[in-house]
Amino acid sequence: MTGKSILKSGAAGAGLVLAGLLATVVQANSLVETPMFEAAVKAGKLPPVAERVPANPSVVDLEAMGRVPGKPGGDLRTLIGRPKDTKLLVVYGYARLVGYDTDFSIKPDIAESFEVEDGRIFTFKLRKGHKWSNGDPFTVEDFRYYWEDIANNKELSPTGPPRSMLVDGKPPKFEVIDDTTVRYTWHARNPFFLAKLAGASPLFIYRPSTYLKQFHGKYADPARIKAMIEKARMRSWAPLHNRLDNMYKFNNPKLPTLQPWRIKTKPPANRFIGERNPYYHRVDKAGRQLPYVDRVILVTSDTRLVPAKAGSGEVELQARSLAFKDYTFLKKNEKRFGFKTYLWSTAKGSQMALFPNLNTNDKVWRKLFRDVRFRRALSLGIDREIINQSLYFGLAAEGNNTVLPQSPLYDEDYRTTWAYYDPDEASELLDEIGLDEMNDDDIRLLPDGRPMEILVETAGEDTEQTDILELIRETWAEIGIKLISNPSQRQVFRNRIFAGESLMAVWSGYENAVVTADMSPEELAPTSQMGLQWPKWGQYYETSGHSGEKPDMEEGQKLAALNDRWIHATTTEEREEIWEEMLEIHAESQLTIGIVSEVKQPVVVLNTVRNVPEEGVYNWDPGAHFGIYRPDTFWLDPVK
Repeated sequence: MTGKSILKSGAAGAGLVLAGLLATVVQANSLVETPMFEAAVKAGKLPPVAERVPANPSVVDLEAMGRVPGKPGGDLRTLIGRPKDTKLLVVYGYARLVGYDTDFSIKPDIAESFEVEDGRIFTFKLRKGHKWSNGDPFTVEDFRYYWEDIANNKELSPTGPPRSMLVDGKPPKFEVIDDTTVRYTWHARNPFFLAKLAGASPLFIYRPSTYLKQFHGKYADPARIKAMIEKARMRSWAPLHNRLDNMYKFNNPKLPTLQPWRIKTKPPANRFIGERNPYYHRVDKAGRQLPYVDRVILVTSDTRLVPAKAGSGEVELQARSLAFKDYTFLKKNEKRFGFKTYLWSTAKGSQMALFPNLNTNDKVWRKLFRDVRFRRALSLGIDREIINQSLYFGLAAEGNNTVLPQSPLYDEDYRTTWAYYDPDEASELLDEIGLDEMNDDDIRLLPDGRPMEILVETAGEDTEQTDILELIRETWAEIGIKLISNPSQRQVFRNRIFAGESLMAVWSGYENAVVTADMSPEELAPTSQMGLQWPKWGQYYETSGHSGEKPDMEEGQKLAALNDRWIHATTTEEREEIWEEMLEIHAESQLTIGIVSEVKQPVVVLNTVRNVPEEGVYNWDPGAHFGIYRPDTFWLDPVK
């Protein structure tokens, strides 16, 4: 936005209708009690539904979404690969202060409404009577507590507020306007703020203050908190508070939530139960409180067994750990086990990509990876057509990790530059660098005499990565490079990369490749430690220079500067020019090495499950996988 323009929430867009967007009003006397809670209400252990939902609840118009009203009850099972995946109840639940609809427009959700002025003043109005899952009021105090007592508390947040809440290193002015209104004002545009609030792993700018104050040094009874610190074997109150306050990890059953389901199982466990939130803020037009499903059950499983279990009817809903190669097997089992297999689109820049670690501790490899000729040779040494035919039946798009044709920023050159198979040209580039000596196994020698063996880190969670690396291994061997894969647990995988111990990693490409010029290009710049090609540069940015390494390579410096220009750009035309320059740098420099894109995602849906769309976009951010399709509206129909 420029000038004095004001973006106001309130007009319904196509697709999903979010909170505050309907003329329909559900009166308190028309609300229907949830069967699961009837006994507790009758016994006086729980207030009636009219006292549990906000005075102006979010009314979901299912018909406008192309869905049918549901019936409450039942359990929905899905498989996860590790206990830490309890966070998926937050991802899929997708209750956000503001959230994306299915057209990827941001609309109010937990907030009743919001206004944005000049791209720098953000005002949020809350719903009167909204409550946390334990019945505590959800109020402006929860926003104040987060901002003053967490984000700006040196013991809890040593580096200060999150990066996304800083513009030019400066925080916003926070104001409580009235009992239901808060405002954040920056000195300049903050184009990231709403997107962060709406993310799959969102920026939570509020906390359940009533619950958390008992662990905060400013508010807690000294004797009581000392006893808790000693029992938890913590050094002070701050780590205790931080351990119990993780709204995203969802590993503390006592931490109140605003999500549709509250976690009931404390790790460690193999089976985690998410039970419906009795104070959830959404209802359907008939006055039934969402979610429809009583419990979501997350069952841990070896990821290699997920396709077999999903294909045997053991789950109601599954997409995680399923790959396109499983589609044929799943289709064959549909009638026998009573489920359907949908194929959703994906929005990744590349299904899988290679990430040379430009920050690796190995000085010889670091110098090589920073030579653009070497990265181009690696790309030219990959036969993407063989990978496409072998793993994706030739249906994928071969090329770089870049934007997809659905994006208005798409250019064919971004996809094809240095992304074709030419082992002769690759060998010429390697010879040009001086890597022309071979050992007896026809493997090139590094400048220090070591064989050119690239250890590629994988998270070891599925066979797709392994299959791709095996095919790359064969063609890299033709140009004198030996590829060795190193599977490990995801946390170990990431820690090795962050510490500079790894040479290269395989992971999915750009998360959102269906972008517009007005969407942030930060994924193309060294802005996050999760950028596996430049983790230490990303850490430097995230911590405002307190840790990590300052970019010391021309491409990284240019991309960082362009990202900063985009933040301060005032017109779409200027932002489009910046995007194009960044995309061109990536295509020419091969900072990540894409393989194929536009691979379909199988989604297994048991026949008893209703309201799961047959067509969708399976994407992390934006999208939260199932999140934007609102699993709180999915329901179980036993007659199916």
